[in-house]
Amino acid sequence: MPFLLFIIIPLVLLVVILLISCICLVPQATAYVMEWLGVYNATWEAGLHFRVPFLMRVAKKVSLKEQVVDFKPQPVITRDNVTMQIDTVVFFQVTDAKLFTYGVERPMAAIENLTATTLRNIIGDLELDQSLTSRDIINSKMRAILDEATDPWGIKVNRVELKNILPPKEIQNAMEKQMKAERERLEKEEEKEERRRKAEERARRIEEEKLNRGKKKKAEKKREDEEKVPGIVKEYSRVGIRQYARGRAYDPYRYSEEGPTCYPGEEPIFARKADQAAGGDQMEETPALDAPLESASVEESPAAQTPDDNGETKE
Repeated sequence: MPFLLFIIIPLVLLVVILLISCICLVPQATAYVMEWLGVYNATWEAGLHFRVPFLMRVAKKVSLKEQVVDFKPQPVITRDNVTMQIDTVVFFQVTDAKLFTYGVERPMAAIENLTATTLRNIIGDLELDQSLTSRDIINSKMRAILDEATDPWGIKVNRVELKNILPPKEIQNAMEKQMKAERERLEKEEEKEERRRKAEERARRIEEEKLNRGKKKKAEKKREDEEKVPGIVKEYSRVGIRQYARGRAYDPYRYSEEGPTCYPGEEPIFARKADQAAGGDQMEETPALDAPLESASVEESPAAQTPDDNGETKE
């Protein structure tokens, strides 16, 4: 009896261990390619599965996540015979684990070689300037070509990016010199435009100042004229009344700032005032401004009589 126990207990433990090992747990975003006696049997998705011992085996564990592969720089030649070094980055995802397992040997090496040949074909149709400025076009063409070529392998190419484009040193130096000259030209044009704008602004400001000074001078002159006119009218109102009495129209513009002028043949009134003051004669009283015109003896005669310097009347 003890002998049988020593045989049965190890057998039971072996069976339990074997059963536990046949339980297979597939993680998320992973697929197991299963074979039955060396032949493809099924593709297990994420979850709990049971494997028949000794008859089924996991042929390949495939990740269904999106993967990124950075390939080393590849020498390419443009249409104008310039050799450049370009390295690419490919974003892909496995969509069919069976095709990925049995479709191609070493899928990563196949994608790298396919990327290099496709890149050479595309760059060979472009010149240097176009290849440097047409990254989006190159990326789109490469993605379409690689996606179509990798469909039989169960791979979907989502994106292809050109990481670096390295032209020869001589071309890099020439491009740097050209860029520097272009920047200097743009700076000179900007400085010239700034000087022109400042000159126009200064000219406009000077013109506005001239206009403002002219307007100010006109306003001051107008104010001064308005201040002078009442004094001139008060000082020489009697002369206008006298001229009106003589039958002549009163012209206020005959009187300047220095004093009233006179008609041809007449003596200025200031001279008469000086003579009368020297001879002791009394000047006639100047009628008030507010007095009516009748007070100036307008109706004395059609030809008004006025005393001269000797006291005689003349027509």
